[in-house]
Amino acid sequence: MTSILYLHGFRSAPASFKARELARAMADRGLSAAWHCPQLPASPKEAITLALSIAQGILSGDPSARAPGAGAAPAADRLTIIGSSLGGYYATWLAETLGCRAILLNPAVHAARALATQVGEHKQFHSDQPFIFLPEYVQELQALWVPALTHLDRYFLIAATGDEVLDWRDMAARYAGARQHIVDGGDHGLSDFDPLLPLILEAAGLSQPT
Repeated sequence: MTSILYLHGFRSAPASFKARELARAMADRGLSAAWHCPQLPASPKEAITLALSIAQGILSGDPSARAPGAGAAPAADRLTIIGSSLGGYYATWLAETLGCRAILLNPAVHAARALATQVGEHKQFHSDQPFIFLPEYVQELQALWVPALTHLDRYFLIAATGDEVLDWRDMAARYAGARQHIVDGGDHGLSDFDPLLPLILEAAGLSQPT
């Protein structure tokens, strides 16, 4: 069974529209137990530690899964990480570390550079919960930079040309050689998400509900 770990973006949460739609799709397939969507801490170091712990727990809990370098079934058959915006940056590091699949939704390519301007106090989109993005978090993001991607077949990029926050051309260049679906227009949040849902679930190895 394929499990999904969904990583939301900056200031977002498990209550985001995309996360709720994916959770519903998993429930429709009777796979709610295989859906994982944590609230990520503001600290990138803490966020990646949490996500890595969940991912490793998923893999180690399946006797046919493997740790990197071991035998048996590959992690790509057991775990797909879906990352939106900043979550896509995290998903890339995790895919390279664990060997699992990654589906990237308008991912932040140069996260440290993009968020260097966001140091200070913010509120989450879905709860108004305040948090502080500290200056040292920029260095934590830089530490997660993957210089060169391997096994491009494990990646699936969905990027909108109308993204008002990040440049889709950076995304297309970063994941050149990987499967890509470029949305003509659209926005950063992929508000027209329903047409993309079948593509995402197919890339994650999930069939239609019976």
